[in-house]
Amino acid sequence: MPGAQERVLRRRIGSVQNTKKITRAMELIAATRVVKAQQRAAEARPYAEHITQVIEDLSATGADADHPLLRPVEQVSKVGVVVLGADRGLAGAYNSNVIKAAEREIMAARNDGLAYDLVTIGRKAKAYFQFRNYPITASFEGFSEKPTFEAAADIAARVIDLFTAEGGCDRILLVYTRFISMGSQEVVVRRFLPLESVERIAEAGDAKAVAGFEFEPSPGSVLESLLPRYVESRLFAALLDAAASELANRQRAMKAATDNAQELILKLTRKMNQVRQDAITTEIMEIIGGAEALAGDRDEPGELLLSHLDADPFPARTGDHHATGPDRI
Repeated sequence: MPGAQERVLRRRIGSVQNTKKITRAMELIAATRVVKAQQRAAEARPYAEHITQVIEDLSATGADADHPLLRPVEQVSKVGVVVLGADRGLAGAYNSNVIKAAEREIMAARNDGLAYDLVTIGRKAKAYFQFRNYPITASFEGFSEKPTFEAAADIAARVIDLFTAEGGCDRILLVYTRFISMGSQEVVVRRFLPLESVERIAEAGDAKAVAGFEFEPSPGSVLESLLPRYVESRLFAALLDAAASELANRQRAMKAATDNAQELILKLTRKMNQVRQDAITTEIMEIIGGAEALAGDRDEPGELLLSHLDADPFPARTGDHHATGPDRI
């Protein structure tokens, strides 16, 4: 029995060691990719800043703000929810946190008697809402770790279509994980559409800074062509933030899994050593018992011989009146 238990523990230790190798490799891969994701986010930031600055300058010149993406919301009857999840798991609570935040927004819309459109990004978010029978208007997947601007443009076009179509959404919410640092990420829910009015955007701009600029064909036409690009840049920045957050969460989760595997290996090794020691002790006791039994078997013939030698060779028999031997006359 102890031998069988030791074999079971050996197999389990080997299995945990193999798992530890996998989690360690995934931790190193995630650590490498999260650095690249941070670099991509930093490289994309100047574009978003410049296009924002151009829109501010156009607003400062008094460009026409009558654009579908800027239309004010008088009465909300339908809400759109865009969820930025991941294509893979093994990232701790990354997917569950963002999915729960999106589900809360959907439940709030239902409680208010509002209709909703759901757009999922990533296989995990799509699988979750499909399993729970939520109607999904559109889904995108396959690029959560390495988002591209083309993918962001496709998503932005679909979202803009939902917002500007007849009977479409009156408000679009973007649910994603904002990357703060390697050790800190937070789930945020932001209004994606309609965009802030150009008057509010222009509050951060300086009208005097564009006094010497001329726009062709007109500031309104340029603003109309730039607003979709502005939406794409905002969505692309959110995708990059989500990718960096996913990789940071995966790195921490794999590091925790590796540490737990090492701790489990240590516990199992100690238990196996204890089982082995018990088996050795049992074998020693069995050997000692067998030796004592053999020694006892060797002593029995000698004792029997001594008992025969001490016995009277001519025992007297009572009641025998016929003399024999030398006493016979």
